[in-house]
Amino acid sequence: MAKNKTPSSQEMLQGTLDMLILQTLILGPAHGHTIARVIEQTSEDVLQVEQGSLYPALHRLADRGWVSSYWGASENNRKAKYYKLTAKGRKQLLAETSRWQQMVEAIGRVLARAAE
Repeated sequence: MAKNKTPSSQEMLQGTLDMLILQTLILGPAHGHTIARVIEQTSEDVLQVEQGSLYPALHRLADRGWVSSYWGASENNRKAKYYKLTAKGRKQLLAETSRWQQMVEAIGRVLARAAE
């Protein structure tokens, strides 16, 4: 049986969250709470990032070598794990952003055609 190359909805959502995290980290190192807050604020609270999704995504990105982490003090002087974009992660972000833009354009063409 041939394997379907189309990503599942969950894979697409994971890939989108991964891309948003990488994009957030392009601004500099941040801890999980800050990453979630930046995504939420930048999206004008349309996108809500749950801890149950965020931390598995950060671990997945670290396993792939796209982010690295280190311990530091947070704004309120508590111990926090900071995540930093790696060169490999920066390259992946460029590829993901390009792929995302192609998908958005393709969906836009289908929607425009359907509206005719």
